[in-house]
Amino acid sequence: MKSITASQAKQKFGNVIMQSQISPISVTRNGNPVSVIMSETEYQAMKLQNLRAALIEGEQSGDAGTLDMEAIKLKARMLLNNAENT
Repeated sequence: MKSITASQAKQKFGNVIMQSQISPISVTRNGNPVSVIMSETEYQAMKLQNLRAALIEGEQSGDAGTLDMEAIKLKARMLLNNAENT
């Protein structure tokens, strides 16, 4: 992955955006990586891949039992009430 400084990214932002359509670009500050600039298409693909991995992991983890919406709503209300009272 190509790496540039934050100052370089600021000075050549339009060019950086165009280059990020080809491959992600790491941005550093004081020699440390702080962010990555990538295309929207690549970002969405990465999010989808992570979601699929999470779903597969969930399926393979075993039986979660039945889904009780009333219990979930009650727990949410209790958490909300506790947060409001603190």
